[in-house]
Amino acid sequence: MSDGLVAVGIKGAYEGALKYAGNLELISRTHFARFLVETGVCKETSEVFRKFLTEGKPGFVPHRWASLRDAVTWITQAGGVAVIAHPARYKFSANEEYALFSEFKTHGGQGVEVVTGSHTPAEYVTYAATALEFGLVASRGSDFHSPDESHTDLGTLPYLPGALTPVWSLLADRIQ
Repeated sequence: MSDGLVAVGIKGAYEGALKYAGNLELISRTHFARFLVETGVCKETSEVFRKFLTEGKPGFVPHRWASLRDAVTWITQAGGVAVIAHPARYKFSANEEYALFSEFKTHGGQGVEVVTGSHTPAEYVTYAATALEFGLVASRGSDFHSPDESHTDLGTLPYLPGALTPVWSLLADRIQ
């Protein structure tokens, strides 16, 4: 990312992004975006992504995704609960989505994000039904990163619909 940004005249992007990441092993596009906003190259992070960090732009680097099996295994072996985040954002057909949830459950996946800032109220109902159909716990989250970067404020999302089991119920014994 840094090399691509340097090529278009943006110097110091790696060092600036690292300031936000704090750990060179965990640096991400968001850290570069925050640096470009801080330095006045762009007014907001969405502009950074649009102009510099998406496919075909100078700072774009393709994602390297883990397999679903590996991701679920790593999360569960670390003591976490594997949850499919904001499923409505993935542009799957009904068959593809069913296959995703089936494979996820087969690998030990345990939850689905039902209520999120990127879902509509109708999607809350859809993913509540999905949670029940696949025997998954439910989560809710705002995808809040900071007051300047998020579209949904903390605490403003509705409660989980219906008789869902919340993901935090699996964690209750770990918290005590």
